[in-house]
Amino acid sequence: MAIVRSVSPTRRRGSLAARLSAAVAALALLAACSDGPAAVPPGKFVPPPIPMVEPGGGVEGQVNLVVWAGYAERPWTDPFTTATGCKVNATVANSSDEMVADVKSGQYDVVSASGDASLRLIASGDVAPVDVSKVPSYAQIYPNLKNQPWNSVDNVPYGIPHGRGVNLMVYNKDKVKTAPTSLGAIFDPDPALAGHVAVYDSPISIADAALYLSQARPELGIKNPYALDRPQFDAAVAVLAKQHKAVGSYWSDTAAQQRDFIKGVDLIGTSWQVVLNGLTQKGQKDITAVKPVEGVTGWSDTWMIAAGVKNPTCAYKWLDYITSPAVNAKVAEFFGEAPANSQACTKTTDAGFCATYHADEQSYWANVYYWTTPTTRCLDQSTRTCVPYSEWVTAWNRIKQ
Repeated sequence: MAIVRSVSPTRRRGSLAARLSAAVAALALLAACSDGPAAVPPGKFVPPPIPMVEPGGGVEGQVNLVVWAGYAERPWTDPFTTATGCKVNATVANSSDEMVADVKSGQYDVVSASGDASLRLIASGDVAPVDVSKVPSYAQIYPNLKNQPWNSVDNVPYGIPHGRGVNLMVYNKDKVKTAPTSLGAIFDPDPALAGHVAVYDSPISIADAALYLSQARPELGIKNPYALDRPQFDAAVAVLAKQHKAVGSYWSDTAAQQRDFIKGVDLIGTSWQVVLNGLTQKGQKDITAVKPVEGVTGWSDTWMIAAGVKNPTCAYKWLDYITSPAVNAKVAEFFGEAPANSQACTKTTDAGFCATYHADEQSYWANVYYWTTPTTRCLDQSTRTCVPYSEWVTAWNRIKQ
């Protein structure tokens, strides 16, 4: 049986303002790690020397998780407990900042971290490298999700990829007469849409503005929306500050965003496939989505093991189980995301599910810029100095005022 504490089960990633003060310490440490010693080559991130966690000789009887809502539900946690003897105790976090704070408390064995949290956890020494040879399901994970900047360092995995999704441009085609193709429809919107633009409530949304500027202002030289030097960052913030008067909602609750589109409060904005699916199911045929020409930002979640894990054997059993084909398919369908296991699409109950989420369409993901944590050492490995995430948080809070 799974024991789940959920503040708001309808929230997927919540507002990153939650527990902000607790996250500041992690951000400061990340900035410090990214500065590094003089002997380290420019652009090289060196994590603290945390030893790889290994499973023990026997099961401990429980595993303590901090997860996104929908990742640890009884239809798959109960069978896990029956099969392994490991009871699942799951706490739901409403934001990445909250998740980081929870892991730092030392109460949890495993975390389902998004890319805007995973590198912070690695840099602060709160998660450990994972021995993927002890996770058979890892062999079936899509190759383009392995050894990525948000889940590994120097080809050392710090977790097992779980699922992924994109931040689509969703709009009301009855109100937005010309079908948008560019992010400019959101960041430089038609004056007629003033007060009806929806923006995801997170500092990571600065990356969306940067992606827009990568084509709108090519002279800025933006190649990676998470590796912004000062002029690039200031330009992205200026776009968001100008956009502010056109914003109708800074959203964090998917159910609330659905209601806002139904009521006409929102007419265009960033959103997720699961929101569009919900609107379609409610008969809102006038709401549709497009992948902008600039590409999109997106997210890929990773199951990570805490450096101070108290139940390592059960933790490893959970990582293998939750990313196995049948279970990964169940979670993906329940939650609304593309599964990470390449065999999961043969296990979905909806034959068209993976087509809707482009799970097997690897070319679809080629211009998806997955969330990761900006650091002073630019993530593009250049010798430039980039703006760290702590300043993204400060700027975001100022933008919304």
